[in-house]
Amino acid sequence: MTQDETGDAENGSSRSIGATFRHLRKQQGISIQELARKSGVSVGMISQIERDLANPSMRVLTAIRRALNISMQAMFSDDQPDTRDEPPFVRRAENRPFIDLGTLQKELLTSGGNHNLQIMILTIAPGASSGNTALSYPAEKGGLVLEGELVLSVDHREARLGQGDSFVFDSALEHGFRNESDRPARILWVIGAVQFDRHL
Repeated sequence: MTQDETGDAENGSSRSIGATFRHLRKQQGISIQELARKSGVSVGMISQIERDLANPSMRVLTAIRRALNISMQAMFSDDQPDTRDEPPFVRRAENRPFIDLGTLQKELLTSGGNHNLQIMILTIAPGASSGNTALSYPAEKGGLVLEGELVLSVDHREARLGQGDSFVFDSALEHGFRNESDRPARILWVIGAVQFDRHL
């Protein structure tokens, strides 16, 4: 994956995650205070994220996304026009949208449009994790370790995964991950049949 020092992908969307959240929040006519109430994320943290002064953890990212009732696809601001006559089920390598969360990068592989299946590549820096608080929301997740190592925790059980190892689990169970190695881990990450419920 090619990226410059600012963390923007050379071949993906240039809009930052903060700018994307701000755009989607304003598009829905929601104030920062209302988003904070719905998501359980503080006003200060949301403000910092929108101004690109903080990199949200996976838990915070998921909480804000669910409060806005948006798909994973929407976070990638996948709105760049494609002038080529491509089938709608294809995503070319040079057109992958990209999100940089500091120690965690997401590269979208799923083609454009709304899908119940989202496929991406996660690059997790050495020492990085999904956050101090476990994730949990209705979906199924699966993946394959492409490079490096990953410690995956699901329902209070841990597994250390290496290159070529794969996994599938119910993400309604508490889960999280971390990279304890001294080199980046690249994970093919799949999220299926995501259901959004603003009241969870």
